[in-house]
Amino acid sequence: MECIPWTENIILLSDSYKVSHWKQYPPGTQYVYSYFESRGCDNAGWNEVVFFGLQYFVKRYLLGQVVTKEKIDEAAEIYSQHFGDGVNDNPSMFYREGWEYILKEHSGRLPVHIRAVPEGMIVPTKTVLFTLVNTDPKCFWLTNFLETLLVQVWYPMTVATQSRFQKMSIAKYMEETGNEDWAVPAGTSFKLHDFGFRGVSSVESAAIGGCAHLINFLGTDTVAAMICARDYYGSKKAAGGSIPASEHSTITSWGVEGECDAMRNMLESYPEGLVACVSDSFDIWRACKDYWGDKLKDLIKGRITDTKFGRLVVRPDSGDPAETCCSILKILLEQFKEDVTTTKTGHKLLPPYIRVIQGDGVDWESIPKILEKLKKEGIAAENIGFGSGGALLQKLNRDTFKCAFKCSDIIINGESRDVFKDPITDKGKASKKGRLTLQLAHETTGFSDADKYKPRSDANPVPGGTGFLHYSTDGKYVTVASGKGDPAKDILQDVFKDGVLLSDYKLDDIRAKADIKNGPFGGGTA
Repeated sequence: MECIPWTENIILLSDSYKVSHWKQYPPGTQYVYSYFESRGCDNAGWNEVVFFGLQYFVKRYLLGQVVTKEKIDEAAEIYSQHFGDGVNDNPSMFYREGWEYILKEHSGRLPVHIRAVPEGMIVPTKTVLFTLVNTDPKCFWLTNFLETLLVQVWYPMTVATQSRFQKMSIAKYMEETGNEDWAVPAGTSFKLHDFGFRGVSSVESAAIGGCAHLINFLGTDTVAAMICARDYYGSKKAAGGSIPASEHSTITSWGVEGECDAMRNMLESYPEGLVACVSDSFDIWRACKDYWGDKLKDLIKGRITDTKFGRLVVRPDSGDPAETCCSILKILLEQFKEDVTTTKTGHKLLPPYIRVIQGDGVDWESIPKILEKLKKEGIAAENIGFGSGGALLQKLNRDTFKCAFKCSDIIINGESRDVFKDPITDKGKASKKGRLTLQLAHETTGFSDADKYKPRSDANPVPGGTGFLHYSTDGKYVTVASGKGDPAKDILQDVFKDGVLLSDYKLDDIRAKADIKNGPFGGGTA
């Protein structure tokens, strides 16, 4: 027996019902044009997204020849059985002729054109993020067939966005408690470590979600994320860093009475550099006061000399996060008080040879609660880092930012027609109309107030609303709908066309674009 590799077949990477859609468009349909956006977020203040991840899906699934006779045959067999009644097969649903046309006329390359905002760009919600249209009129059905796959961009985009919001939260408290060193490896660069590999739904999720986190931070234990960054985003070296660290098995295997010896072994096995040790296996308070703060104190202090730098990172892993972290830090500040300093804001800072990392119950809501408590207790945020697993890479879904892919324009017998939805039962699901451009608001001139989009309402009962200028909430951008935009001012860039990659974004550039004020990558101002 050997491992069974997963063999990609683009014809099978779609929802079943889309296989039948080639029969459902109006007669004479030539082009179907659709777009992807975030329709908003219910989390307070989350009114923008980091656009990231489309390039992975393009490089992974769309480049070059992706349609072959063997793949068509495989799909025909599966769909014939799938749409049957359990006894008899039904080959009528699968558009074999359409896929054979792509193989013959396009050498198996997908005849579609994708335009998108640059990866790493911070974009307000309710703004067009990418568009997709077929380039061959006989392949009008292909545009929305690809929705299933490409909408999965929601995942890396959402991970990158919530990771960035957590970076902003950490940076805020670091600044408010007197941090002055923002350069790598200090500042926020390693303050939120990815512990999420085991907590996600798949290895692919770990790779693309973990890579999304790495556009904001440098710390990760998710090895697949670095492979994704290398193979799909041009990272020339490991995109994240880590340190030797214990787990409960390596500590508890020494027994209750041997816990201090296990901790000593960690310090002596890794005498230089950083080392992390889980410390709550039995009694976190005893571990911090009697072991780290007394019996092993000289070993810890000796990690920094004229010729070397080392640091112990104490890791609690249970209890109320805010209460536990505060109590642990108070103990360590007392036990190492002879080397404790005070920041410019009057907050206490542990000596550089010891820090704390909280890796349990960490998410975008708990981090500010922990840091707010520390701030009020006079403890600097620099004393602590965070590790996040399932909450970072898994505690989110497509509805976090209400991501949607909708058809907005169709060409039938050479005539363009706006397409939209506007459910009377949910105004939030109204979609944009026509061909779209994304432009800077200050560059979009020559229009009147009547051209500004107004959604359907009792006072404005027109289905789809009126107007075509969809301004972002911050007023900086406008999605110009109904083909009224200026292509020369369009922020969307060519990404993919007819099997060929047209834009190739590098991790370093994405990091700089998505960075924040005092961030580690030197590009942000937010």
